[in-house]
Amino acid sequence: MDIADILTKNYPDALWTLVGDDYSGLTWDESNAQSKPTNRALEAAWPQVQYERAYASVEAERRARYQAETDGLFFDAQREGGDLTAWQAAVDAIKADLPYPEAP
Repeated sequence: MDIADILTKNYPDALWTLVGDDYSGLTWDESNAQSKPTNRALEAAWPQVQYERAYASVEAERRARYQAETDGLFFDAQREGGDLTAWQAAVDAIKADLPYPEAP
């Protein structure tokens, strides 16, 4: 479990410090409007944070591959009469290679 990642995503305005990667090293600033989350609450939030992290990774990899592999096919098709068959096949291949993770 990545406590810092959970806190950053779920408590973006909170002030806190973390020494190490264990809940015992978490110090919650008294000025926070929210009370310090429990270790159990952080553990419950972890699967969603992992999912969001994995989803963003796939999204970035797809975007890079679309730019490298499919954008040229799309623009070529537009110049040559609009047949998008090769472009669609390339997009489908990228989606098959890089499926999105299942939501928790």
